[in-house]
Amino acid sequence: MTFRPTLPQNATPKRRAADVAYDAIEAMICTLQLQPGSPVVEAEIAESTGLGRTPVREALLRMVSIGLIVQQPRRGLQVSNIDLADHLDVIQTRRVLERLLASCAARRATAPQRQAIVRCAENMMEAAARNHLDDYMQADHALDLVTHQASQNHSAVKCVAPLIVQCRRFWYAYQHEGEVSEGARAHLQLAHGIASGNEAQAMAGAEQLMDYLERFARRIIDR
Repeated sequence: MTFRPTLPQNATPKRRAADVAYDAIEAMICTLQLQPGSPVVEAEIAESTGLGRTPVREALLRMVSIGLIVQQPRRGLQVSNIDLADHLDVIQTRRVLERLLASCAARRATAPQRQAIVRCAENMMEAAARNHLDDYMQADHALDLVTHQASQNHSAVKCVAPLIVQCRRFWYAYQHEGEVSEGARAHLQLAHGIASGNEAQAMAGAEQLMDYLERFARRIIDR
């Protein structure tokens, strides 16, 4: 996998090295370059990302605090495992937050942000038509970023971010069971709802997206 998170055009603020490191490690985790249960070695991460050990260490500690990485006695850091039994709770919790973020974004987004949100969703549709998973997930990540910026709800964004990573990692792990076109359509519905400025329509789009993720998860869990 070559997925690397990217910001939408004209939305790239100057960022701390630790935040860059966090995004790089997050991409490695959610795309399974760092497998669930695998050891995490600070020096190896620093070398593979080309980042300093101090920002990498800060990023890893942040991931420990939200459960993406776990500290094992006498075994050091490890990538957390995918917990199938817990995943539906992850989606249920994310559903509440996504409704809130969609509502806030519909109300607060600027005109350029509304355009960028629709453009990201259209990019997902185009990538799905080509069945190109990396491009699909890059567009998905870009859509999340601009939607979160548009929402101006930093508390909700902080809460939802680790849940999104769990869902993205779950998707990569079981992608053979998924239908990217269905997912792209759900994201496009959400994007149009936010772009319209209609909060009810935006929340309905968030519900549709979460329904898709729940159906996908249940296929994996119930098989």
